[in-house]
Amino acid sequence: MTKYILVSGGVISGIGKGVIASSTGLLLKSYGLRVTAIKIDPYLNIDAGTLSPLDHGEVFVLDDGGEVDLDLGNYERFLDVTLTRDNNITTGKVYRQVIEKERRGDYLGKTVQVVPHITDAIQDWVERVASVAVDASGQAPDVCIVELGGTVGDIESAPFVEAMRQFQFRVGHDNFALIHVSLVPVVGSVGEQKTKPTQASIRDLRGAGLSPDVIACRSSKPLADGVKEKISMFCHVSPEQVLAVHDCSSVYHVPLLMEQQGLLRVFEKRLKLRELLEARMAREGADVVQHEAKALWAKWHQLTTRQVRLHDTVSIALVGKYTDLHDSYISVTKSLEHAALSVNRKLQILWVEASDLELSTKESNPIKYHECWRRLCAAQGILVPGGFGERGTEGKIMAAKWARENKIPYLGICLGMQVAVIEFARHVVGLPEAHSEEFAPKSPDHVIMYMPEITKEQLGGTMRLGSRASVFDDSHLQQAKNGNPSVIQALYGNEPMVLERHRHRYEVNPAYIDKIEAKGLYFVGKDETGQRMEVVELPSAVHPFYVGAQYHPEYKTRPLKPSPPFLGLVLASAGLLDEWKKQNMQQGKMSPSVMPLGRYNSELDLKALADK
Repeated sequence: MTKYILVSGGVISGIGKGVIASSTGLLLKSYGLRVTAIKIDPYLNIDAGTLSPLDHGEVFVLDDGGEVDLDLGNYERFLDVTLTRDNNITTGKVYRQVIEKERRGDYLGKTVQVVPHITDAIQDWVERVASVAVDASGQAPDVCIVELGGTVGDIESAPFVEAMRQFQFRVGHDNFALIHVSLVPVVGSVGEQKTKPTQASIRDLRGAGLSPDVIACRSSKPLADGVKEKISMFCHVSPEQVLAVHDCSSVYHVPLLMEQQGLLRVFEKRLKLRELLEARMAREGADVVQHEAKALWAKWHQLTTRQVRLHDTVSIALVGKYTDLHDSYISVTKSLEHAALSVNRKLQILWVEASDLELSTKESNPIKYHECWRRLCAAQGILVPGGFGERGTEGKIMAAKWARENKIPYLGICLGMQVAVIEFARHVVGLPEAHSEEFAPKSPDHVIMYMPEITKEQLGGTMRLGSRASVFDDSHLQQAKNGNPSVIQALYGNEPMVLERHRHRYEVNPAYIDKIEAKGLYFVGKDETGQRMEVVELPSAVHPFYVGAQYHPEYKTRPLKPSPPFLGLVLASAGLLDEWKKQNMQQGKMSPSVMPLGRYNSELDLKALADK
């Protein structure tokens, strides 16, 4: 029987439920169990695809093309699993499913209501998805973490809270537990920690028919003993069920913090996890299960220790248009962080608002303009991520030009690749009006064009989405005057093909490929038809690292397995790429035994390189 752990929130949203849910899942994996996760979002949207990053943070894309909440990215990174669009439940999805059944006549003339039809649909969805395998083993998960978005008491959350109230009886007391995440604010000049908001939140939760098994108290500093005892007394839980989750130097420390306070002991007793673990060990072998669990926890400890002790820094300018909300680029920043950690560097992100690089800002706000250019010029590397809309596009083109002309390591993702192509077409190929059809419909040279199979009438879920193949071919690059093997292909282990996740409507116009390559910018990766450009690269003899990818490699990064393009950018920015190439490239071929990534991983080799 699958065990379920519901993570709810109180007082305010954005309190860190996703990190706590992910950390709980990681602890359960380190215990020896298989874990999956579901995120419930109470909004009416079918998915997150049309939401503004400034309103809701990053739109995360899954292998199956699902556009989902950014918390699913947290789950995949912490748990090293592959989820599907069904792991994200929204009010819109549930209501659409119920209305479609009603239209077909599945309810046999009954009056369709929130209770029981909507609540039953939610419970059925959770139970169905919880049994779907999310790792390479193909085995059903032992535990499902269910995170309920928003806060208890919200009108839009009410059907989901009621569904979970019913669900605890459907699956049984021993198979359902609840973590309630609440805020303990610090008030006054003496910094007193207040418990009243948590007390009120727990009262609302119990009023809805749910009782917490663990109260995770979010605070800026560790809870005082008296505060913990007060919450225990007034919220009717034992002191061991109150966890203090204070602000840490990084999210990677949260699992350690929760483990030190005995979260696993609470759930081992409450959910009878030992029986579940023994059943898995009987099926798969005790030695295998225990070794896997211990190795995971040891690697996580090593990761957090390394993160604390780093002194050498690497600075990357992130040139975007949603920089006011850093969660808009959370997968990008995590990818940079994972890559920096893997080479023993502390990451310093220099946030650059793309529109502030443009001449219009120089006229309207010269101080902001010069400050923005100062940050860009000070960076050791430059990254231009994906985005939509015309605002800031010229600033991104300027950033790509600065990186190319001054030999600053550059990585362009999706739109970041497209602006690199536009910039090169304008200033090297000799097409001064080169542009994207998205931003300049009347341009005579659309080097970036609308994908012909994509509809222009409907925006939601109509892009080229999900996992797609990119086939490497660096023959033109190697035949060039200063030709060398593709560095980006080398970073992928010299694989002939890779699978990465996509999210775009526009692509490089095939009609301009020959003109662009004739001037020295090479398309070393294409789709399986050879018509769609996936990866662009300047020869390493011309530029230390200048790469653009149409796909989004940030979606598949892991703390212990950094994404290859990001690793390349960080290596080049830290001045380590040439040494890495000497170690890993022998006569144009990779030596798989010393690859620093994924199944080619050798942490010791990469660590030795960084220390050197």
